[in-house]
Amino acid sequence: MNLPERKEARARALLEAVASPPVPAGLAGRALRRGRRIARRRRRLRRAGWCALGVAVAVFAVWAMVARPWVEPPTVTTPPLQYW
Repeated sequence: MNLPERKEARARALLEAVASPPVPAGLAGRALRRGRRIARRRRRLRRAGWCALGVAVAVFAVWAMVARPWVEPPTVTTPPLQYW
């Protein structure tokens, strides 16, 4: 028997020797409900994030149309000097 076979035989013996603990009744149902609740919460958070991003883009677009930050402001110059 070589080393890999010996390790496999030892692992099988350990797994067969250990008695599996009893599983509580209804564990699968509770796990399924919890998983669905977590998935629903993540889906809601994802939708809320996309909605917040959409609102932010809309607000930015309205601000850009009103403020027009790409237009240079008029230069401030002194009035022409008269009666010099």
